[in-house]
Amino acid sequence: MKSKPWRVLASKGCGSAIAEAAFTLAEIPFERVEVDYESPAGKAALLETNPLAQVPTVIAPDGLALSESAALVQIIDELAPNAGLLPPLGDPLRREALRWLVFFVAAIYPTFTYGDNPAKWGAGEPLKAATNAHREALWRHLEGVSRGPWFLGPRFSALDLYVGVMANWRPGPAWFGEHAPKLAAIARAVARDPRLADVWRINGFA
Repeated sequence: MKSKPWRVLASKGCGSAIAEAAFTLAEIPFERVEVDYESPAGKAALLETNPLAQVPTVIAPDGLALSESAALVQIIDELAPNAGLLPPLGDPLRREALRWLVFFVAAIYPTFTYGDNPAKWGAGEPLKAATNAHREALWRHLEGVSRGPWFLGPRFSALDLYVGVMANWRPGPAWFGEHAPKLAAIARAVARDPRLADVWRINGFA
């Protein structure tokens, strides 16, 4: 019996594009299901498997629901280590890769969680301004530790997918070009990868 494909519940232009790109580079077939996480129907669909109603929510072939892009990157890396999403076990760079992988989701992502809709958290525009400023400071920090031409140096990794996707979000490509040129160069290089052309087109990044 043919196994079921991986299913990625995704929203255009969101962090689900990172999971889509990782599956694509790993050459793991997946089915993309567009979900409007802000609509009642979309939220209900996500809540069936994810109590946070977030994207990406990924359904494995055995039916297990998975979330959190950093965890998904590691799972995909285990399934397809030759894709090079992370340095291999025993490589000193793996420690750094895991550190910065978590940094993206634990430090930068929350600035959007709380800053995009401050009223949801009982706050106003000052919170949005503060999270915007904090995000820019975090990106400047990453600019300082990025080695170039890829984040880890000569080796491409999933960290570059994060840069490629998130450089499209606030503060936007123009800001990166001026204040974080190494990260901007990574984002442009990722966007030129022909293997990811469909992912970028579907998510409105092309």
